Formats: sequence, structure tokens, C-alpha cells
Amino acid sequence: MSHTRVLTGITTSGTPHLGNYVGAIRPAIAASHAPGVESFYFLADYHSLIKAQDPARTQRSTLEIAAAWLACGLDPDKVWFYRQSDIPEIPELTWLLTCVAGKGILNRAHAYKAAVDRNRAEGEDDDAGVSAGLFMYPVLMAADILIFNAHKVPVGRDQVQHIEMARDFGQRFNHIYGQDFFVLPEAAVDDNVATLPGLDGRKMSKSYDNTIPMFAPRGELKKLVAGILTDSRAPGEPKDTEGSALFQLYQAFASTEDTAAFAQAFADGIGWGDAKQTLFERIDAEVTPLREKYEALMARPGEIEAILRDGASRLRAEHATPTLRRLREAVGLRDLSQVSTVDAKSTKKEASATVPTFKQYRDADGKFYFKLVQGERVLLQSTGFASPRDAGQRIAAIKQGEIGDGASDFALGEGVGDEEVNAALAAFVAAQLEGEAGKA
Repeated sequence: MSHTRVLTGITTSGTPHLGNYVGAIRPAIAASHAPGVESFYFLADYHSLIKAQDPARTQRSTLEIAAAWLACGLDPDKVWFYRQSDIPEIPELTWLLTCVAGKGILNRAHAYKAAVDRNRAEGEDDDAGVSAGLFMYPVLMAADILIFNAHKVPVGRDQVQHIEMARDFGQRFNHIYGQDFFVLPEAAVDDNVATLPGLDGRKMSKSYDNTIPMFAPRGELKKLVAGILTDSRAPGEPKDTEGSALFQLYQAFASTEDTAAFAQAFADGIGWGDAKQTLFERIDAEVTPLREKYEALMARPGEIEAILRDGASRLRAEHATPTLRRLREAVGLRDLSQVSTVDAKSTKKEASATVPTFKQYRDADGKFYFKLVQGERVLLQSTGFASPRDAGQRIAAIKQGEIGDGASDFALGEGVGDEEVNAALAAFVAAQLEGEAGKA
């Protein structure tokens, strides 16, 4: 049975807070139980080095984040759970992809463009303070995804561009080396992901310093909840649920029925102190068992290390190492004792016996191309099209014999004549018909 591979990257910076739990950890772990899904969860510690260069903090954050996911129910026996830096094939693939990635595409990456825009606004050089790590981030992310041929990658809308880049790099590699080595991933965007408000009503974020740590001790949790910003309405006065951080937090932890009852309490004029006590008890009821598991795990860091190393070891043996062996072979990083002695004539003869085929791809300029190939020989090469649909329609027309006036949107390959192209097209159509007959 084939499974859909879903890959989730976990940021390893900072201490997890309730916003991380509700918006990412809880739904991702629930998704890992879906039938027909092979789930990959990795700690993106290489990525964290782009911003965080405090070694002790990097180590501590990685430990805390790993413990948080395990405490919340991620089962390393049923999913792939690993640390990015434990898979050396990922940086090796990053280099292979770097060699086919278009710099023009990387220039358009949101994070890099934002850094350049800031520098220009401040009268600085475009690349002032910009590391090559920030610039190359999308290639590393593409390697994370493509090495395991993930079908879907859950991301926010701000990360969709990176998935599109991974598709571009994978497609470009497939095109250059003449085989579908990589599955082209799709972004899985959930517009219903909960965004929790923080203590001041703004989005809960470490950058706003308004977070509620996920595993804060009970006394600290109660104190933080008591500090949530509310208006000055007195007990007995009806209160609005709309725009209330306190109500939104409660809703994220309560059932539909309990949320409706809490909304009624707002309408009936519940006092803010009582409302905060109700919220505290609701959050604490869900978090307490998780906190206990988290604290037990944090007391045994060697156990977490063993889980991560085991996950990486099994994953390398089953997927990463064989994949890189195949890719090294594809690009020519081969055993020199196995150099082919086949001469050019026999190679050409083999090519002539190969069924011609059309290949579509997107190049570094963002345009869509196709070519007609027979073995290693390029018979016909298109100019760029604005969309894959346009390129596909042109291929369909050529298959029907509609070459066009002067063939303005394609060129024949080097040393190729009209007769050879026509013969190849006839062979292509014959192969298609034969395939359809075989299915009938």
C-alpha cells in the first residue's frame, strides 16, 4: 500500500509556548494518526544556525523542543522523528541542488528580499549583514523535503514560496539528469490554523514578549493568566467575546459546548477575575499531564538523544543513504574502475532504438519549456512559455502534426533535420497507441 508522505519541519529556537502548542504541535500530532500517511518530523537545527549563534542556547532549545513534542504524544515508533544534523545526506543533497538552483530564483526569496529592502531603506549596501546561510536557506529546505520525496509539506502561507522553489530545484535536477529522481512536493496550507493571542492581545510571539510558556509551573501559569489584558467593565456588566484575548484562549482549549457556555457567561456579566480563574483551570487541566511528561523527559536528556539518533539511523539506512548513492551515480560521482567503454557509435545506435519522449520543465528564468528527446539526443527544443498549460498545449499540437509557421517557438537540435523529427514524432505516436492498446 502506497502512503502519502507528509514532512514537517520543527523550528528549534526558544522555549515552546501555548501558541506553538495550539497552532502547530497539537494539530501536527493529531495528523500523524491519519491512515495512509507516512509522517516525517525533524528538528531543523541547521536552519536555526542562520539566526542563533549561541551554542549553549542552540543545544538547550533543541532539547526543549524535542521533549515538548514527545511529551505531547509524538510516537517515534510510528513516525520518523529525527534531528536534521544527524542526516549528513541532507547537506550533501543541498550542494547537488545548489549546482542546479537558479540564483535569480533565490534573489526573489521573501526573507532575502526583506533584508535587502531594509538595507536600502537605511542607505546600506544591499547585502550588508546578509549571510550566505540566509540566502541559501531555500536550498537547504528543498533538500530536507526532496531527500525523502515528501508529497505534502504543511506550511503557513509565508512559506509557500519555499515549497515552490523546492519544486523548481527538483524539476530542474530531474530535467538535467534525465530521470524523475524527485517527487515534486505540494504545500499543505491550513487556513484554519489557530493563532492564539498573547497576554497583551496581540499574536502570541516571543518577539512581542507576550507568551505563556507551555510548561510553566502551575503557580506561574495562574499568575500569567491573571495578567491577561482586559477592559474595565465591572462584574455584572455584559462583556464582548469579540476581540477578547481571554475568550479566544479559552476557545482553543474547550469543547464547543463549554465555549458556548463561557460566551453566555460573558453576556451575563461574569467578573474578569472569575473568567480568568475559569480559563486557568481549563488550560491547566490539559497541560498538567503534558507538563509531567515533559519534566520527566527533561530529567533524562540521554533518552531523548537516543530516540533522535535511533530515528536518524533507521531513516538513513532505509531512505537517505540509498537515495544519495543513486544521486551520486546520476551526476557522475562514480567508481572510476567502472568507467564505460561503450563507444559513441553503439551509444548512438542505442539512442535510435529508444522511444522518443517529450520532457517538460521549468527553467531558472521562471519560464516553462519542453524538448523532444531520444535517449541522450535532443531533437527539438522549445522557447520559453509563460505557463505549463501553454507548453502542454503546444506539445499536443505538435503531436497532431501542427508544426506551425517557421517553427517560431522551437528549434531543432544540433545536427537534427526535419525528417528525423517527423520520424521521431511518428514513433512517439505509435508507442502511445501501442500502450493504449495494451491497457484495453
